[in-house]
Amino acid sequence: MTKVWDGFIRGFHWLLVVGITVLYFSGEEGWLDLHFVVGYLLLALMITRMIWGIIGSDTAKLSSLFHHPKHIFAALKSKFSYAGHNPAGSVMVLLFFVLVFTQLISGLMTTDDILMEGPLVTYISYELAEIAGDIHRLNIDILLVAIAIHIVAIMVYRVKGVNLIKPLLTGKNDIDTAAPRMRKGWVAYVIFLLLVAFILYVWGLEPLNALL
Repeated sequence: MTKVWDGFIRGFHWLLVVGITVLYFSGEEGWLDLHFVVGYLLLALMITRMIWGIIGSDTAKLSSLFHHPKHIFAALKSKFSYAGHNPAGSVMVLLFFVLVFTQLISGLMTTDDILMEGPLVTYISYELAEIAGDIHRLNIDILLVAIAIHIVAIMVYRVKGVNLIKPLLTGKNDIDTAAPRMRKGWVAYVIFLLLVAFILYVWGLEPLNALL
């Protein structure tokens, strides 16, 4: 068994799952203080992931997510174990990055005209805030569809004999290539905590105090 995922990438995956779940249900139930705080935490998490995609482990690199179309289609048929995301999975990862950032950034520019508004609303026109709100509501549905497709893909690969979940729990996988270079995941967690502190201090003290 070879280590293919560092501690931060594994944690990032499961924190993102929990964060999106809480974000969705808090939005549906109108728990806006929780919704905003979790949104800020996810924003810090996503920014950390982008930074780690530059300075992190080989399998965390953003450059490892871009592949030629022929390799993407070949990966759909293959049972080959990759050191990291396979080319087809990389497409889904990039899509998730776009959708999650769209959800978070549009949320920063969204207002309910009653109780709360995103921290960027004061810097944009009312018309743009309305557009951001429409995007925020539409994009979450697209994100949920993408998540459903992702779950189905995991099940299909499992039937084909490829377990995509286990490596994200253990960090290890059987691969036929050279072991990727790993970086210590705690470095990314330090970056994440610093970003959390900064974002909450700048934008999140009011909803955080309301929760506490």
